[in-house]
Order: sequence, then C-alpha cells, then structure tokens
Amino acid sequence: MPTLTWGGKEKVVNHHHDVPLRTLKHKYVFNAPEGAPVNSSGNKIIHGDNLEALKALLPEYEGRIKCIYIDPPYNTGNEGWIYNDNVNDPKIRKWLGQVVGKEGEDLSRHDKWLCMMYPRLKLLHRLLADDGAIFVSIDDIEHGNLRVILDEIFGKSNLLANFVWQSKDTPGNNSSGIAETHNHILAYANQE
Repeated sequence: MPTLTWGGKEKVVNHHHDVPLRTLKHKYVFNAPEGAPVNSSGNKIIHGDNLEALKALLPEYEGRIKCIYIDPPYNTGNEGWIYNDNVNDPKIRKWLGQVVGKEGEDLSRHDKWLCMMYPRLKLLHRLLADDGAIFVSIDDIEHGNLRVILDEIFGKSNLLANFVWQSKDTPGNNSSGIAETHNHILAYANQE
C-alpha cells in the first residue's frame, strides 16, 4: 500500500498518545422542552482545542461512535472568514513548534496541514465503532493527501465512497478558465 511522507510526519504519527488526557467540565445546560428528559439525547457541545477534546472523549466513547462527520480546514489559505483556513494561524504555528520543533518553521503549507490532520484522524479512528463510518469533507486542494492518510489510518479496503457534490452553481471568475464547482466527501468504514 502506498504511504505518504511529508516533513514532520515522524513527529506526529504517534503524537495522539502524547496529548494529555483532560476531563470535560460540564459548564452549560441545555433546557430541553417541557416534558422531555434532561440530556435525553446524550449530545455534547465541546468548546476548546479539537485535539484535546477528542482525547477527552476517549474514556467514555472509545470504539462506540457509529457515525462521524468532519469538515476540516480545506487549507485554502483563506483568512477572511469566520473559520480561519490558513495553516499559518498562530495557534497552529505554536503547536507545530512544540510538536515538530524547529523543522516546523520550514514546512510547506501542505506539510503543516498533514501534521495537523494526522493525530486528529488517529483519535477519530479510536472513537469509531467497529461497525461505524467516518465522512470527511474536502476540496481538491488536499483531497489526494487526505485520501492517502485515510487509507493509511482506516485501511484502503475500508473506503466506502468518494462522494462528489456540486458546491457552486456558477464557475466564478477563475483566471485559469477551469471551473472548480465541486467538493468531496470521503467515506470510510471501520472494519478489519
């Protein structure tokens, strides 16, 4: 099976083991409609670093989640909207400095994105039930890289589908003359 190598990979492949286990603090209460049992859904809203949040979920949910959907940063470099999609964000740079070290300063945008994604996907794999599935949205910028690391973590034979969906109705003003009007959702099972 092909594997993907990138700058910093050797430092992040097992980083999910080094993330300290944190306890989730019950801070907010959702008022259910009258007559409905409180917290009958079992849903949680977690505010904080997603790597630490995923690790905090392990004690209660490891191997128990049937369906995971994530919409990670697409690594477009766009900083002009509410969800910063630039891997040069100060939080990511700080994290890379701590985990990857000095080498993190010289990484390409794609290397940084892969370093950020890999430990999170490893934790998501641990959370997924044996009969569960994960769905990951992405565009063409990181689709190829994401597909290879998902093959590595979940197993190439567990690819269920690469859903391609139309994300724009019009091609826009792309100077290359090629319209990028679609995105992907990669779906993987969690079977041996």
